[in-house]
Amino acid sequence: MALKIRPITPSDRLVWSAMRTELWPDAADAHRVEIDQFFAGESIDISAVLVADIDAQMAGFIELNLRSFAEGSRNSPVPYIEAWFVASEFRAQGVGRQLMASAEHWALENGYSEIASDTDLENRRSIAMHAHLGFRETERVVCFLKTLK
Repeated sequence: MALKIRPITPSDRLVWSAMRTELWPDAADAHRVEIDQFFAGESIDISAVLVADIDAQMAGFIELNLRSFAEGSRNSPVPYIEAWFVASEFRAQGVGRQLMASAEHWALENGYSEIASDTDLENRRSIAMHAHLGFRETERVVCFLKTLK
């Protein structure tokens, strides 16, 4: 297994979109727009994307953004993991760990001393993986929104 982490390129857009749809099925229509904005340099939600290739096949990706605030941090901006995905056939092979290590390297190279992330309260696998990789839990939250009339 030859694993390589690299920056995403426009030729990856179809596979990236399919993986994003697997991660967020309810947002499939928004992916094309967000991907187009990223490659046009107009994204406010994605600063960098790194992909994992195994034997020239895209196995996963990690999206980073710079947020003005991250729970538990006093720094601003803070590099933030917006998406972290490994295709099912490549899980439990170190791909996610390598993607995160590369994201941390990206943050350090760009002068940051922290990196933040989040996950759903029910996503026990992600919570365990974050803890395994040295993240400390800073907060648990349930968010609410009410439409006013």
